This record gives sequence, C-alpha cells and structure tokens, in this order.
Amino acid sequence: MNVDFVKLRKPAYIISGIFMLVSIISLSTNKLNFGVDFVGGRSYVVKFDKPTSATDVSVSLKDVFGDAPEVKTYGDDSQLKITTKYKIELEEKEIDDEVQGLLFTGLKQYNPEGLTLEEFKPGFDGVKTLGILSTIKVEPTIADDIKTAAGWAILGSLLVIFLYILLRFSKWQYSLGAVAALFHDVLIVFGIFSLFYKILPFDMEIGQSFIAAILTVLGYSINDTVIVYDRIREFTKTHTSWSLGKVINTGINSTLGRTINTSLTTLLVLFAIFLFGGDSIKGFMFALIVGIGVGTYSSIFVASSIVYDTVKKTDKEKEQLKK
Repeated sequence: MNVDFVKLRKPAYIISGIFMLVSIISLSTNKLNFGVDFVGGRSYVVKFDKPTSATDVSVSLKDVFGDAPEVKTYGDDSQLKITTKYKIELEEKEIDDEVQGLLFTGLKQYNPEGLTLEEFKPGFDGVKTLGILSTIKVEPTIADDIKTAAGWAILGSLLVIFLYILLRFSKWQYSLGAVAALFHDVLIVFGIFSLFYKILPFDMEIGQSFIAAILTVLGYSINDTVIVYDRIREFTKTHTSWSLGKVINTGINSTLGRTINTSLTTLLVLFAIFLFGGDSIKGFMFALIVGIGVGTYSSIFVASSIVYDTVKKTDKEKEQLKK
C-alpha cells in the first residue's frame, strides 16, 4: 500500500468533526439511557408462560406506574427485563412490596389465570417457573457513587496513557495525538448510544458493563496507535533525510495490513457473539463493535495526523526563532 494519509488528514478532520459535533448535540438534547447502576431503580426479570411483546407490556405498565418503565426481551420471547424508577428515592420496605404489587396488577392480562401475588413475587417457596425470577435494587446514592467512579476510571485511563506515551516516545506531540484519538473514540461511542437507544431493539443502557466496554476499546485503540507510532519512530531514526510526511505515510502504510487484519478478525468474532449471543450482552457487544471500528479509524487518520501537524508547527517555530 502507498496511500498518502497525510494528504487525507484534512478530510478526516472534517469527518471526525462532524461525528463529534453530532455526538455532542445528541448528548446535550437526547441524553443517555442511564441504567439502574447510574440512576438507581428496581429491575425485575419476569417469566411468562408464552411469548410476550415488550412494547405491549410497557404500555400496560405505564397505566399503573404513571411513567412507562423500560421493558426489554431478556433471553427468549417469554422472558422480559422490566426496569422502573418508581419511588426509588424512598427507602421504605413497603415500597418494594408496592412496586411488586403494581407490577403484578399491570401484568395480570399476560399471566395465566390463577397465578397469585405470592406466587408472582420472588422468593416463592417452590419451583419458580413464572413471575419474578430475580430482582435488583440500586439506591440513588449508590448510583451516584458508581457514576462518579466510572467517570474517574475513564479520565484516569486517559491520563495514564498520556504519561505512558510521553515516557515511551519522549515527545508530547505523540501523547497529544494518542489521547485526542482516544477522546474521539469515546465521544463517538457515547454519541451513537445517545442517538440510537430509542430506536434499536436491544438494551443500550449505560451501566457498568458499558464502562467496561469503553475501557476495552481504549486499550484496543491505543495498542493500534502505539504500533503505528513505533514504526514512525523507527523510520525517523533510520531515514533522517526523509520528510516528516513521508515518514508518517510509510509508517502507517507498513502497518496497515496488520491493522486491518487484526480489526477484521476481531470484528468477525464480535459480530458472531452479537448475532448469536443472548440479548443481555447485545448492548455490550454493540459498544465494542462501534468502538473498535472507530478506534481503528482514529489510529490511522487521527492520532498520526495530529502528530504531523503539531511537530511541523513546532519545527516552524524553531526555525523562526533561529532567524
């Protein structure tokens, strides 16, 4: 391959800028679908005796809860995950019973005749084949702590990566390019989740598993970037007469086959898990698929382009000072 990536950096900046702007606008207006982990709430996995429409159940439960809870198919078509934030700010034990009672009332038309409230509730003494199979409750204060910790985990990762690249390559321009590319990746993944969580038919909650996916994407993306940087540094030392543009183009082109092959084989596995895995992990897999796709793009078009522009600008300033 002999692609002039330096020449393509300005169109790449425009494309990235558009995606980032759309992401920022969506995050400001459409927000994110924060899960129970981050806002608090009660989540129930409910089993029915026949396939049940998540949309129909959401409409039915809106009548009893006031606001429509989030309802997703969880596993097979006869099992749903129902998440509600109804009175989550209240801590009384009676509220748990009230929510389960309202849930039982709202789902009565979908349950077989004769199913009692006690049989529907979790903890029924017998073989549990219908009703609430499991329940999770997250208090708002705990959710705030988890959200704060997740934010620090992402920011801390970016800071450590900045310092690692600075120590490894001894130039702040490399650190800037790497962290800018990672920020680009994270923002676009968040933006896509903000844009499509109301449209796509699977769970796109922002929870702890999503943060795990983001951190995985950061690790994958920086690995690609470091490999390109290593080759650029190698050519800089061995071909001192080459221009900076030629060094960067040769470095990217020489690693392009490895980058594409690695990304395609990884994406192939992720797509297989996404298509044939359970519904409960589709959101996690989708975040990885989007993140690795965007991360591969940023390693080629964003990180090295920023290095080129910042190093070139610094060199020009040095020349002016000499004069």
